[in-house]
Amino acid sequence: MFSGFEHGIAEVNGTRINYLRGGNGPALLLLHGHPQTHVIWHKVAERLASSFTVIAADLRGYGDSGKPAGLDDHSNYSKRTMGQDQIALMAQLGHPQFLLMGHDRGGRVAYRMALDHPHAVRKLVLLDIAPTLAMYEQTSMAFATAYYHWFFLIRPAPFPELLIGSHPEAYLQHTIGGRSAGLAPFTPQAYAEYLRCLSDPATIHGICEDYRASAGIDLEHERHDLALGNKIQCETLVLWGAQGVIEKCFQPLQEWRRLVSRLSGKALACGHYIPEEAPDALLAEVLPFFAA
Repeated sequence: MFSGFEHGIAEVNGTRINYLRGGNGPALLLLHGHPQTHVIWHKVAERLASSFTVIAADLRGYGDSGKPAGLDDHSNYSKRTMGQDQIALMAQLGHPQFLLMGHDRGGRVAYRMALDHPHAVRKLVLLDIAPTLAMYEQTSMAFATAYYHWFFLIRPAPFPELLIGSHPEAYLQHTIGGRSAGLAPFTPQAYAEYLRCLSDPATIHGICEDYRASAGIDLEHERHDLALGNKIQCETLVLWGAQGVIEKCFQPLQEWRRLVSRLSGKALACGHYIPEEAPDALLAEVLPFFAA
């Protein structure tokens, strides 16, 4: 995986961020989702690196990045703080402006980055998410059943941490294998890496803190933007899985228009884990979008 990429660790924003870097051309930052790591990009990274300088980073709390204990208000896992990590990483690597693509939790960090740092994000791709506030406010039985973890992980520490920590692999298999494609999209190497990282109690805590922040301080930040009419100004492409929960439970383009000025998007013929389920379809959409 990631042939031709180099590994690095940056000390930024009071924590460390683990990343891989490879390729040449305009800078492109890739941010993963839950409960995974930068490895989600392994099927597309080398193709992207033929046109871009690709940086695939682990979010705070995930992979081999730093995992500080959560504060009482969970603000050190807010998407604002997690985004500041990545802004600082890219600046340290010599890329004050860059292209950005995020899947799942990485998408939530990415759209907060575009709102908070419009000078830094040149173009934005969001994979299989609707805005966090919209998803919580429009919770239905179908959504709560499919995304039960949105409500389980936000319970006060250490309750969810203890349950996941008792059998991390069961949580991993149920979470990534319980979607429309099952475990088929995940190579043995990628699966082993996800399990290695999730077996660390600090990762489990970091993941819970990420979700606790999303159910609290992140909603405050989003309500503030909506009240002021703040919108993402860069060109934004939203892609989601036709077989996934976003398609079933929400109207993603309608919701994103509330936060994005220049928006396009469509469903792809896959489920939630787009970079691993449908790498060719993803590349067919993002390569011309970023190159234009």
